[in-house]
Amino acid sequence: MGKSSFRACLLTLASPVRVFLFGVKRKFITSLIQVEIKMTDNNLGSKLMTAEEAVSKFIKNGDQLALGGFTVNRNPMLLAREIIKQGIEDLHVVCHSHGQALDLLVGAGCVSYLEIAYGGMGRFAPTCIRFRKAVCSGLIKIDDYSNYQMSLRFLGGAMGLPFMVTKSGLETDLVKIDGFSKEDRGKRKIAKKKLEIARNPFGAENDTVVLLPSLNPDVSIIHAQYVGEDGTVRIRGLTFADLEQANSASRVIVTCEEILSRSEIRKDPDQNSLPPFLIDAVVKAPIAAHPTACHHFYDYDPTHLRMYADMARDDGKFQRYLKEWVYDIPDQETYIEKVGLSRLAEIKADPILGYAPGLNRK
Repeated sequence: MGKSSFRACLLTLASPVRVFLFGVKRKFITSLIQVEIKMTDNNLGSKLMTAEEAVSKFIKNGDQLALGGFTVNRNPMLLAREIIKQGIEDLHVVCHSHGQALDLLVGAGCVSYLEIAYGGMGRFAPTCIRFRKAVCSGLIKIDDYSNYQMSLRFLGGAMGLPFMVTKSGLETDLVKIDGFSKEDRGKRKIAKKKLEIARNPFGAENDTVVLLPSLNPDVSIIHAQYVGEDGTVRIRGLTFADLEQANSASRVIVTCEEILSRSEIRKDPDQNSLPPFLIDAVVKAPIAAHPTACHHFYDYDPTHLRMYADMARDDGKFQRYLKEWVYDIPDQETYIEKVGLSRLAEIKADPILGYAPGLNRK
């Protein structure tokens, strides 16, 4: 039985296991945001680690890496910056649609292969800038699917299936054009075929379907609002393909805004997203999705995204961005200080609406 199939069984069969471990209490307050870190009497044990520790332990050169989030929402930015700082390269990135974290990883030279539906940063860059430069110059090899097709591929991996069946994409260039060469096909974790057009065995002779190869990434990295002391993950708002990516991956790293007590995470169990046994590492890191948004905590940062878009267009300026915002930042506390309290106050989300209604987004 494969790991994904085993995990699928555990989703139904697993019973709670209580492990009593010592806890660490630490408080960090960032003025107007009033972020409080509490790690007391928790059962996370060795899963609770820094971003540096998590990336060093679970992400290696050549891994197939799934990125959680969507365009300018809930990107795992802290982990992306850490991957760059540790010099990890030759990654095979898979995601349905992405933005800032993808562009940063591609621009820093960490990515060799990419399978994606769309790469963009909203109004700030309808197509991710460094991503576009890398594709046009042949620095990365890329194949594209629709958002729906990529979501199905992750779902297939989560279910332990070799492929998924759909009619989506028939008669489009998505099924006619293969982005990867024949030489690349079958290597590493690249499927032997992009897809297969097959006859529906239950339909008429001319009734065809699309067979999509499932995905089982080596690592999935996501950012969530909450993780419970037992490791339960809760994502508020849209989950995009994060849940399918986590369930299909061999290893999962989660950064989060807050760690909740066991009693708090159990209050609304229907709001919980991922069980503890799927998670390999938890990184407690407020503002870890910045400059992208984290629903109910902070909006995306238009000032930073405009600055990034301007600097990303020029090779020299982009290298300066990497130095100032990645390499010269030793930890998340320093990053928060660099962003500044006034900017964090501007993007602070309304507790009811989940975003910053008065934010100047131009």
